[in-house]
Amino acid sequence: MKKRLIALLVCLVMVMMPMLAACGGGGGGEEAPAADEGGETAVKVGLITLHDENSTYDLNFINGFKDSMANLGISEENYMIKTNIPEGQECYDTAADLVDAGCNIIFADSFGHEDFMIQAAKEFPDVQFCHATGTKAHTEGLANYHNAFAAIYEGRYLAGVAAGMKLNEIKEAGKLKGDAPKMGYVGAFTYAEVVSGYTSFYLGAKSVCPDVTMDVTFTGSWYDETAEKEGANKLIQGGCDLISQHADSMGAPTACESAGIPDVSYNGSTISAAPNTYIISSRINWSPYYEYVVNAVKNGEELPPDWTGTIETGSVELTELNEAVAAEGTADKIEEVKAGLADGSIHVYDTANWTKGGTAMDSYMADVDTDPNYEGDTEVISDGYFHESEFRSAPYFDIQIDGINLLDTAF
Repeated sequence: MKKRLIALLVCLVMVMMPMLAACGGGGGGEEAPAADEGGETAVKVGLITLHDENSTYDLNFINGFKDSMANLGISEENYMIKTNIPEGQECYDTAADLVDAGCNIIFADSFGHEDFMIQAAKEFPDVQFCHATGTKAHTEGLANYHNAFAAIYEGRYLAGVAAGMKLNEIKEAGKLKGDAPKMGYVGAFTYAEVVSGYTSFYLGAKSVCPDVTMDVTFTGSWYDETAEKEGANKLIQGGCDLISQHADSMGAPTACESAGIPDVSYNGSTISAAPNTYIISSRINWSPYYEYVVNAVKNGEELPPDWTGTIETGSVELTELNEAVAAEGTADKIEEVKAGLADGSIHVYDTANWTKGGTAMDSYMADVDTDPNYEGDTEVISDGYFHESEFRSAPYFDIQIDGINLLDTAF
């Protein structure tokens, strides 16, 4: 009887082995990608976001994701979006759930998701994990883990040009709050991404309004509507003539609308909340990256550790200019500067246009490698400018330049 039972079990195992193999390996029960009739790898795609559609930052990712899925002809049953996923172990758990649901490409959108995406990438080597704003892909050495960003500092510079044009208009009308134009900026954290953002915005404004200065305050959060509104109000009360932001709610734009102060937003238009004060917004269009990754996976092509989108790839965009608020000639000036950025005659961080401690910089060793075993930094100033996002995709400009005053640095 025992021998019969053993024989039966052996037969069952032999029958089941091909079926188990068809389900794929890699741990966690994920399904192996199948090939379609044209020989391409079939894909199922997941997106993990820190917040939901109420955050301008996350909404930008979600809209780009849906647009790219439509452009690629990927039906709704073959993509999944997981919102409100904290920057903690919940990110790994969500990534594992997406793998179990059959996803073989998974994107995440927030800086603090990185370690948990790496954890998932190590556990599921047959799945491609793509993380926006991260810094570790080029030192982790994982074939299935990748970072992506865009040269948004160029978009912020262009938005700064619009801000500078508006400040000139206010100055010429004799309506400045102080003796010279002053902008305010609501930042999230003191990360290089934020520093690069407000610095490029300031330099864009300074290129057309040379005597401008800027105050910066921080909220310690990517999304806190109350703190962002309070930060904007503090800047307005401190004499700022125009406000911009690197934060994700409608807090700053609504504060500007209430106070009648011009506003330059980020990640998308806020004209619905501030029709009388909103000027323009810069944003990253993530659709080109989504489409690049999906097509590469379909075709069995290797993905680089870092990818940086540009104006030329359609990854750096400005929203439609609010002509009712913008200064006359702004649209033409933006196009002129955009052409200069494209042909290399203009560099955002041209060292002739900014100083630190009253001195122009001709050398800077940046920490572009986050691997604790890496020794030494990278020279990022050459040919007369700071080379941002060339040695990794995420920003690493973290210099506090003259003309920008930090009101707090607790974050």
